[in-house]
Amino acid sequence: MIVISDTTPLISLLKINRLDLLEKLFGQVQIPQGVFIELTENPRFQYEANIVKESQFINVINEIDENYVSLLRRSTGLDLGESEAIYLSDIKKADILLMDEVRGREVAARMGIKIIGTIGVLGIAFEEKIISKSEIKNAIDILRNSGRHISERLYVQLLDLIENSNND
Repeated sequence: MIVISDTTPLISLLKINRLDLLEKLFGQVQIPQGVFIELTENPRFQYEANIVKESQFINVINEIDENYVSLLRRSTGLDLGESEAIYLSDIKKADILLMDEVRGREVAARMGIKIIGTIGVLGIAFEEKIISKSEIKNAIDILRNSGRHISERLYVQLLDLIENSNND
């Protein structure tokens, strides 16, 4: 399975201290160089940067067609990390693109790329019995309190999933 990630899902999973979910669910996750730079160059987040750098299941991909990415950025207004993640997903025929930003998700969907966001990762982890209802509720509280936008529709879908399940 080929899984490519943009920056925001990784940051969100780092905030709730559950980056491990990606390895448990998908094995390996590939990120473009632009996403790696976004994740590791901010001096305020060195702890998180070190976690990303030391994660054996995150593979940084350097082979990026800069012309393709530049055209995508200019035509969509997406940032470098989003554009590179969409490029890699397209060129590698990825099974899943992990992305939260609405505009990036819209562009990827129009290109036929399957997208899952942070909420989707939590939902799958719950269905796979990797995390509990209380862990999900706590994770959502942490994300909302840290300023992460979670659409009400996705939030309600996730709550419905966990409330209507026999998983603990």
